[in-house]
Order: sequence, then C-alpha cells, then structure tokens
Amino acid sequence: MNTTSKSKRATFSIGIPAIVLLLVGIEAFQWTFNRVYVPEGHSLVLRYKGPPLPLLPGNRPVAQPGQFAKVDENGNPLEIGILKDMLGPGRHFLWIGWWQTKLVPDVLVKPGEVAVVSSKMGNDLASGQFLVDGDLDATSDKGILRKVLGPGTYRINDYAYNVSVIQEETIKSGQQLKHAGWVSIPTGYVGVVTNLTDNPLTNAKPGIQDKVLQPGLYPVNPNEQHIDIVGIGYAEKSVKANLVSKNGIPVLDESGEPTVVDDESGISFPSNDGFRIHMDFTAVWGIMPEQASDVIRKFGTLDAVEAKVVVPQIESICRNKGSSLGAVDLLVGETRRLFQDEVSDAFERILEDKGLTLLHGFVRNIHIPQEVRKPIQEKFVADELKLTRDQELLTATTEAALREAEKKVELETERVKAETKKLVAQAEAEGEKQAQETKAGTTKLVAAIEKKTAELEAQASINLGKAKAGAKQLEAEAKSELFGLAVAAFGSGSAYNQWTFATGLPDDVQLDMLYAGEGTFWTDLKGFTDVMLGKQALEQQKPKR
Repeated sequence: MNTTSKSKRATFSIGIPAIVLLLVGIEAFQWTFNRVYVPEGHSLVLRYKGPPLPLLPGNRPVAQPGQFAKVDENGNPLEIGILKDMLGPGRHFLWIGWWQTKLVPDVLVKPGEVAVVSSKMGNDLASGQFLVDGDLDATSDKGILRKVLGPGTYRINDYAYNVSVIQEETIKSGQQLKHAGWVSIPTGYVGVVTNLTDNPLTNAKPGIQDKVLQPGLYPVNPNEQHIDIVGIGYAEKSVKANLVSKNGIPVLDESGEPTVVDDESGISFPSNDGFRIHMDFTAVWGIMPEQASDVIRKFGTLDAVEAKVVVPQIESICRNKGSSLGAVDLLVGETRRLFQDEVSDAFERILEDKGLTLLHGFVRNIHIPQEVRKPIQEKFVADELKLTRDQELLTATTEAALREAEKKVELETERVKAETKKLVAQAEAEGEKQAQETKAGTTKLVAAIEKKTAELEAQASINLGKAKAGAKQLEAEAKSELFGLAVAAFGSGSAYNQWTFATGLPDDVQLDMLYAGEGTFWTDLKGFTDVMLGKQALEQQKPKR
C-alpha cells in the first residue's frame, strides 16, 4: 500500500464523522433557533429581512411603504417586507437570520357582536370618503371597510388591519336613540335607516332612506349607518280631566255626575253661551311601515309625534268646534253626535296630512256645569216620567183589550164545542139512517137472489133428470145397437155368445179338449155352453139402474 492510498483512507475516515457532526449541528440549530410553534387561536406574521450578511445570496429590494412584500407563485419573497399571508397553528422552521416573526391572536367575533375593520395599507381615498369597499385581504385603499364581520373566527394581519369588535351600540342624537353594530329589530317594529355617507355600489345617498328594515338581526357598520327602531301599529292616547276622587273612586255630585278638580285639566274651553266646558278625548292612532321613514324624517321620534301633533291637534280641534256650540247643544243627543262626528273627521284629515293613521277618535265625556246640566236633566227626567206614565196607560189598555180578547176566545170556544156536538149528532143520525136503509136494501137483494137461486136450482134438477133419463135411453139404444152389430159381425148369435164367453174367462185358465166320443159328459157340455152364452147376452141387454 502506497502513501497516497493511506492518505485517502485517512481523509475519508475523518470526513464522514465531520459530515455527520455537521448535519447534527444543523438539525440542532433548526430545532433550537429556527423552530417557531404557533398555538391554536393564533397566527404568525412574517417579515422577510433578507440575508444577515450582505455577501450572502438572497438580497432583495425593499417593498414600497404601505404595501406587502411581493412573492412569487410558490410564496417565496421577492421583496424585503411584511408578507400578506400568515402561518397558522403548528410547528414551522424559519431561518432566524432571514425572518422576523410576530405571534398575534386570531379575532373572535361572538354571537351578538360584529367586527369593524380598518385598512392601514393601500391608496388614499378621495376627499370626503372614508369607507372602503371590498372584502378582508382584498382591499386596495386605506380606510374603514364598509362590510363588517359577523360572528366567527378570523385570521387578520395586524400590520394591514385594525379590528374593533363591538356589540349593539346606542347612539344618542338629540332626543333620538339610534342603533348600530349587531342590531336586533323585534316583532312589531321596523328599522329606519340613516346613511352617514353615500354608497357607490347601491347609489344610496346620505340621509334617511325610504326603505325600512323588517324585524330580524342585522350587522350594521356604525360608520356607515344608524338605525331608528320604530314601533308600528296603533297606540292609544287620552286627554282627560282631573276628577274629584276618594280612594281612587270618583266622587259624584247630587245629580250623579263626577266633579272636575280644576278649570285647566282635560280639554277646557268656554261654550258660546259662556259656560266652562271640560272634555275627555281618546285617539287610537299609529303609523304603518311605509310611513315610518317619513315620520322619523319630519318629527324624529314617536314621542315627538305625540307631543307635537296628536295632543295639540286633539285640543285645538275640540276647542274650536266646541266653542261654537252652546252648553245645551253639547249635552243633548243629536247635536252632541254631530259634534263627535265633526271632531273625528277633522282629526283624521289632519293626521293623514302628517303621514299618520287614525283608527278611532272618541269624544268620551263632556263635563258641563251643574247649573246648566241640572235643569236639563230634570226636564229629561220629567219627560221620561211622562213617557213612563203613557207607557203604563198603554200597557193597562192593552192588558184590558187582552182580557176582553181572552173572554171572546173562551166564548167562541164554547160555541164551537156546542156546534161541533150538534154536527156530530147530525152526522151520527144521518149515518144510522143510511146504515138502516143500506141494511134493508141488502136484505131485499138477498131475498131476490135466494129466490132466483131456488128457481135456478129447480130448473137444474129438472134438466138433470131429463139428462139422466136421456142418457140411459141412449145407453140402452147403444148397447142394443152394439149387440146387433156384434151378432151381425159373427154371423150368428151362437158365435157371438161363444166369443163373449171366451173373452170373459180368466187369462190363466187352460182348456184341454179331450175327445171321448158321443154320449159322454163332455159331449153333453156343448148344449150347456149354448145355454150359458145366451143367458149372458140377455143380462148384458138389461138396462142398468
């Protein structure tokens, strides 16, 4: 082995441990100095500083003020400065000499809150503008983002944006309370929108908008809009006089009417005949959704509408109309009804001109001085008493007529009963007479029928006797004629007799002819046969009885 080989082997044996040691050193440096841990709920802002030494590779130009550092398609920085994208939770390795890091918490927006974001980077807005259109991380101008962030968790680079998390805000403007942030409009209300600036995207102008928000939840940027929450529907407003009372119960005067405490309570005015009149009035009024914006624009609040329009108009109309009438006119029925109708109609027209709605307007009580009311009441009582007496007299007269009618009804009832009995007796007698006549006629008809029947039966007996006699005669003649025909057919009477004898014998009789010569018993039967046949023929010729 030469010296060169030994030298290479020694270099190799020294180099491997050195490389291993270098790798271990680099790994230790990574885990010790370059390792950055980002916990949950936080993000890491990166600033590229370039190489720690000018001679090292990686030098880059500096990013423009107010702008993020540019990066290539792989996310590698092309400029020195803050990177737009941040690193999320986890373990990251960044060379400490090249990078500067900042751990920032994520923005948490809870339910019932909104986040208002302000952009610190980008171009300056035109004069008079302060709201920036666009989404988070997609803006190009400095200013407050028009769009607020609803509930959720957001990773926001604090180098570029400031964030303010707010709940529902109440802004007092004069006597008005306006709302922004997370605005809740309950049922029965609408939201009247006031724009603080124009909106180029919707062409909306500053001021109160005609379109209202219906009940619901709305995220509202307090830098862009304020919301008036206005109740819609009807409300009741009464203007009443103060009455003398004890333990909360009105004290009545001798005529049964309550007494007014002072001359200025309720709606007070003099009648045209100089008496002080006090009046109670109730209005059921309100606004509809389409009227809400105009009401806020004109009056500011519903309380202002009630104080500036409803109550003053009630008092003004009632005083003007009531002062033209006398105290008696306000008390009696017909003129009081006309006064009520005129006041309600005039009040409705005025509210309609103001953009309000009247459902009902009632003149409830008119308090008239006792010196005017008492004589009128006494007159009315006297009139009512007279009407009562007249009615009682009419009732008595009617009752007498009723009793008379009842007696007439009873009399007529008895007369009808008697007439009915008479008619029933006549009907029964007439029926009995008809029954007897019918019975006699029936008996006569039965006798005639029986007579006719007897005659027919006698004639039938005679005819039947004649028929039987004729039948026997015809039967005898037929038999005689039949015998003659039979004898003629057999040629002689003895032949016929023999045939008759033979046919009269039973079917099972066996006749054997034995010849024994003349002079025997069987020869002598020949004459006996002729005698018997002749006797049988004679019997058949006798008529049957």
